[in-house]
Amino acid sequence: MVLLAKFFGLIAAIIALYSLGFHLIMLHEGREFSWITGFYWTLTVMSTLGFGDITFSTDLGLLFTLLVLISGVVLLLIMLPFTFIQFFYAPWLEAQSDSLAPRELPEETQGHIIITNLDPITKKLIIKLERRQLEYVLLASDSQQAIELHDSGYRVVVGDPDDPDTYLRLRVENAALVVATNDDLVNTSIAFTVREITSMVPIVTSADNSHSLDILEFPGNMRVFQFMKMLGNLMGERTHGLGRAINIVSSFDKLYIGEISTTQTSLGGKVLINTDIRQKTGAIMIGLWEKGKFEIPGPQTLIKSTTVLLLAGTMEQLTAFENIFAISHVSDASVLILGGGRVGLAVAETVEKQGMGYKIIEKRPNLVAGKGDNFINGDAADLDVLERAGVKKVRTIIITTHNDAINIYLTFYCRQLRPKVQIITRATNERSVAKLHMAGADLVLSYASMGANSIINVLNPDEISMFTEGLNIFNLSVPRSLAGKTLIKSNIRESTGCSVIALKKREGLVVGPDPALPLDGEDELILIGTTESEQRFLKLF
Repeated sequence: MVLLAKFFGLIAAIIALYSLGFHLIMLHEGREFSWITGFYWTLTVMSTLGFGDITFSTDLGLLFTLLVLISGVVLLLIMLPFTFIQFFYAPWLEAQSDSLAPRELPEETQGHIIITNLDPITKKLIIKLERRQLEYVLLASDSQQAIELHDSGYRVVVGDPDDPDTYLRLRVENAALVVATNDDLVNTSIAFTVREITSMVPIVTSADNSHSLDILEFPGNMRVFQFMKMLGNLMGERTHGLGRAINIVSSFDKLYIGEISTTQTSLGGKVLINTDIRQKTGAIMIGLWEKGKFEIPGPQTLIKSTTVLLLAGTMEQLTAFENIFAISHVSDASVLILGGGRVGLAVAETVEKQGMGYKIIEKRPNLVAGKGDNFINGDAADLDVLERAGVKKVRTIIITTHNDAINIYLTFYCRQLRPKVQIITRATNERSVAKLHMAGADLVLSYASMGANSIINVLNPDEISMFTEGLNIFNLSVPRSLAGKTLIKSNIRESTGCSVIALKKREGLVVGPDPALPLDGEDELILIGTTESEQRFLKLF
């Protein structure tokens, strides 16, 4: 700014000098003009406008005019724009960029989460962090990317992910967690870079390849997740007829959350109040899944044959439910897996461990070559290929491709071929979940939710996770406004849509608490509900 001011001062001095020269030469020619006219002539000539209303009549005047014109071109048309851009506009832009995407955090920052990459998992993670009012910062490698992310609503800091100075500016020594979901090479570099500064802050990384695990775990105090393999294992575990009848999907202390399809029970067509589930087993039915729609059951709720039941209880209570209500499954049922990538192979590994047969359809020949009779090379959208894989006989179809559009197409296609078969599919993006259910999927497992919940559990090991998209189990201390009230009078279900499934008291966990039991202010509520219901609860209480 100082140099720019000096330049403007120089131009003003030259204009004043030229105006004086104009008057002197005009006096030499026997003419006289006002000082304003002198400034007017000087500026019109220097700016090349040259209206021609005032001109010299002598050679001296014409030479002076040429001098003014040439210096005006150099000073006003060439030097002034570049000087203005370099010393004013560029610094202004840089200041604007720094305000939108700074390069460091305030010194007092602590307890924050540093995220080095934006992908479906970290997008979902950021939503969960914001909902819990936890501070985070997203690392961007350049200012342009940072501004775009800032405009999308993210808190961003600019820096190179492999530069120790970046993490010093991010106050990594005061951070609660570093999350790196880049590729394996970049994640390794980030881990060792952070460990140059601190060995105390935990690091969470993703690993695409199994041989990267030892390398990534070497720096210490790290959690390495193979998210693709985890997703495949979870999809395989949700297969009907795999292992025990009830599939355990979450747990907290002695509380277990399990799901079971109505087709695997004797409850189809019955009204909940007539089943006596709680009286006979001690377990409670906390929800019903119907094609992706979650419903908290009431006494008069009809249990449909297409419904998935969500149960809560101790392991003994869930086992009692199986003994009384579960129907023995066919042990030789097989699974058809569409997609032979990392997720599909993890599904196959899971079902094979339980002694269940499977076939994998994979379009890429290099992933099928030499793999044996369980692998079929072909397009899963080809009816001949599906029939060769036994689509008409399998109990479950699991769709594992990484392309949501393909998964929607294959889900709808398979549902038309087999109206009653169990279809499990994956969704990479949250917006695809509703479409997959509409296409006919019985169960959609979200890659983003699974990954985000895994990271949240590292941050808060006591938090309960549900990998089913849109359904949350969360625990909170009893709000002051509810202390002393009974569950019946609290109206939690009516006002928020959440249901209390357990109480964590000083003396232990109470599963399915008595609705007439007063709530103690020191107790902890364990609730279940949709994402919208959780938000209503947090806003209300």
